[in-house]
Amino acid sequence: MTSLRRATLDDVDWLVELLGGAETEPFLGGQAALDRMSVRAQVERSQREPDQAGTMIIEVGGERAGTMKFELVSDVHRIARIGGLAVHPAFRGRGVADDAARQFQRYLIFELGFHRLELACYGFNERAIRHSERVGFVREGTKRRAYLRHGEWQDAVLFGLIREDLEG
Repeated sequence: MTSLRRATLDDVDWLVELLGGAETEPFLGGQAALDRMSVRAQVERSQREPDQAGTMIIEVGGERAGTMKFELVSDVHRIARIGGLAVHPAFRGRGVADDAARQFQRYLIFELGFHRLELACYGFNERAIRHSERVGFVREGTKRRAYLRHGEWQDAVLFGLIREDLEG
């Protein structure tokens, strides 16, 4: 069974190892927190400002399996940006990311009251693009050559999901 919870300081070292791993890091955003101090700061903010930012832990049967994040973009318009999805290699290929993403959407929209969720993934990250579409996000466009990543300009594929998408 897949479940979500907020990260605690006890998760910091595990998160640093997961996010810095060779199978994960190349697909994360260029501004992703990877070092212990930055990850700890994100976890502390998630605890201190739970309606504004969140670092979540995905668990399967009580065992840490991954992470995802959100950040308030617009309080007036109730928009959150989500990202930072990373699943430990031992849990990949079992639908864990899809289950967690759907739970996350419902939590953000129905419990925290967001109206719109946004995300962007690198154009080369076909796995993330397929995942986003599979869990109900609508492709809204492409920012051409928008981000410099590992020395090359990369496109960003933009997605959105609104409350009505989950109500319908």
